[in-house]
Amino acid sequence: MRRIYLSALRRCKYRPVLGAALILTVLSMLCPDTALSFVERRITDMAGRTVTIPHKVDRVICSGAGCLRLLTYLRAHDRIVAVDSIELRGSPIDARPYAIANPQFKTYPLFGEFRGHDNPELIAGLQPQPQVIFKTFAGRGQDPDHLQAKTGIPVIVLEYGNLTYGRKQLNRALHLMADTMGETRRAEEVIALFDALEQDLRRRTRDIPQDRRPSCYIGGLGQSGPHGFQSTEPSFAPFVFTHAKNMAAPSQGEKPLSHATVAKEQIIFWDPAVIFLDISTLRLGAGANALDQLRTDPAYQGLSAVRKGDVYGLFPYNSYNQNFEAIFANAYYVGKVLYPDHFADVATMAKAEEISVLLNGGPAFETLSTQFEGLTFSRIRIE
Repeated sequence: MRRIYLSALRRCKYRPVLGAALILTVLSMLCPDTALSFVERRITDMAGRTVTIPHKVDRVICSGAGCLRLLTYLRAHDRIVAVDSIELRGSPIDARPYAIANPQFKTYPLFGEFRGHDNPELIAGLQPQPQVIFKTFAGRGQDPDHLQAKTGIPVIVLEYGNLTYGRKQLNRALHLMADTMGETRRAEEVIALFDALEQDLRRRTRDIPQDRRPSCYIGGLGQSGPHGFQSTEPSFAPFVFTHAKNMAAPSQGEKPLSHATVAKEQIIFWDPAVIFLDISTLRLGAGANALDQLRTDPAYQGLSAVRKGDVYGLFPYNSYNQNFEAIFANAYYVGKVLYPDHFADVATMAKAEEISVLLNGGPAFETLSTQFEGLTFSRIRIE
């Protein structure tokens, strides 16, 4: 191809003027993908930064919590060239469905530590080099502008968002990442799936009378690591989507929150009729996790849900940011526990695996359940 180009260039009397155009013309005829790699375009990332990137992006890395999860949803995860430390080391109990469904992530080179603590020297030594660095939580670890200056690689900042009050940010992040990777159709498919699942959950539960909606509490919710029973989610999406009565929900007019630590006295005062446990709490040592607290603390043993055995296990809500596939899977299980007649046609584990396959390319929840001793999607014995 190089000989053909040089021959054509020598015969062109306008080569001083048309050299660059001729390069692209010849390359576009002989190798369209190579030609596109020479073309640049500008985008505006979610931090408002103008970033110049190649027209066609085939090699990337994902920095920060949840970033590789989004790329996996977009079916572009085969274009990474390296991973951060959490993908290689993880933990004895891996609570990230996207990683369970894609064990090949453990075979990639390392580019830095997790939570955005990237290593510019490691990145500079990668072969092949990434063309773009995606980065969530820009305020953590390496500053995006500093990282871009140190590596010479464009850095695109994303806001992760969530499924409730942060849905616009989540959708925009998916669109921006997909536009960069040439996967805009897939982004629309993912967003349509999220919308369809939420609408189905809301449709099943919207007409249930208030007096048939038992009060609920989610305890032991993970947030940057495992926590005890007082850790909860005021905007817990499975409760929102099933119109459940979340005792920790913000009052009307209050700012929505993604995490809260509730006083033990408040939980006892609420006395929720049904308790759900984020099973990631078991990653804490004996006595510190939510399940042991329910089993040993006399104050908690007096709760109605504990006395009646209405305590149920859910898949981890957060693990290196929110597990969106687990959130929807949990919502179907919550609905089935609270309103069994309205979810009689749903096999919850099968539904969870269906969602994982659609988003991650493979199943994950049976494996995840085994790691947590089968306590997910089940009534948990407290005594």
